[in-house]
Amino acid sequence: MTQNKVVRNAMWIVGCRIVQALLSLVVTVITARYLGPSGYGTISYAASLVAFVVPVMQLGLNNVLVREFVDHPEEEGQILGTSIAMNLVSSLACIVGVVSFAAIANAGSTTTIIVCALYSILLLFQAFEMTHYWFQFKYLSKYTALVSVIAYAVISGYKIFLLATGKSVYWFAVSNALDHLLISVATFCIYKKLGGSRLVFSLSIAKRMFSQSRHYIVSSLMVTIFAQTDRIMLTLMESEASTGYYSAAVSCTSIASFLFAAIIDSARPAIFESKNQNEEKFAKQTVLLYSIIIYLALFQSLAIALLSKPLVHILYGTSFYPAVPALRVITWYTMFSYLGGVRNIWMLAEKKQKYLWIINLSGALLNVVMNAVLIPIWGVVGAAVASLLTQIFTNVVIGFIIKPIRPNNRLMIAALNPVFLIAGMKQLLKKKGA
Repeated sequence: MTQNKVVRNAMWIVGCRIVQALLSLVVTVITARYLGPSGYGTISYAASLVAFVVPVMQLGLNNVLVREFVDHPEEEGQILGTSIAMNLVSSLACIVGVVSFAAIANAGSTTTIIVCALYSILLLFQAFEMTHYWFQFKYLSKYTALVSVIAYAVISGYKIFLLATGKSVYWFAVSNALDHLLISVATFCIYKKLGGSRLVFSLSIAKRMFSQSRHYIVSSLMVTIFAQTDRIMLTLMESEASTGYYSAAVSCTSIASFLFAAIIDSARPAIFESKNQNEEKFAKQTVLLYSIIIYLALFQSLAIALLSKPLVHILYGTSFYPAVPALRVITWYTMFSYLGGVRNIWMLAEKKQKYLWIINLSGALLNVVMNAVLIPIWGVVGAAVASLLTQIFTNVVIGFIIKPIRPNNRLMIAALNPVFLIAGMKQLLKKKGA
């Protein structure tokens, strides 16, 4: 029964995210062509700065909410209400931080500072998206998926209007905040319509959740550092145009990211539940998820590497050709980043999250050093190589170094067996048809 819920949940998420991904691709490509490498690079730079503070704004709660709902279902309203209140306070502090950093680091560029300030507004509304984890817990992600795709369709229409009327980069910066505003309001209304508990703040629950989630703040921040450092360092060491080329390459590799996110999100509750049942089932569920992610990512990376030049030409045009060499490298980075998402589920289930800060701090330091060394030598390609090496080290190599998480690496290695993948897919299809 649980497996059927997982499959249905995943189908809803995947279906809606396909539509959203297609809309995103079309609008992003048109916007990049309209703004050019420099303008697109400015928006990407602002997005990277905001992404830097998201782990601090979320306080790591996004990693523990589903587990909290599973372990304390009678406290749903208090758990959700407390997490939203905590995120609202932290979001205000993060907005101030983003604007202050931009004002100092980009003192000579008024346009960049204003774009960063406008883009950071989305943090306020993102705080309310903690509600999504309640829908995950209830296997009702079809509602959040539908809301997201409808909101994105509306905002896509708004962006097309901006393009048609020739608006400045400032208007595009604030459009993301409008997207999160629509999603937050609609999701909360559905939550109440479905009989969700009254939201209440509880200091004791805040302390309990924070005692678990605090391990994820630094670790998630470190993940963000090696995910976003490249764009920020490219802007500061090279130019906005270089950031634009790099962002175009990353966007090409993210075409199917919705699929991987949907699979991982849908499997999370089932893996947590299997851990409470027996270890054999828990291991099997984890290996199956790893196997699906590995083989899908390999297929995607190979296809993009072979078709990189025509892909950039079709999507972004000849002005973005400098993105092609970086795309051929960065496409392999995505596979290892998805492995990290599965590993984090395993670590939370095994209550080994205290090691995350070591893993991610090591990765962040490596990424900064690699970018500092390779960007002056190879430019955009250097940033891509730095990111690839960081992901390999952080999500595979270090798992063999830290003894308590070596069992996870054994599950990852077991997932390489295609026989297991085929058997697992047949099982999923059989349960789906039941």
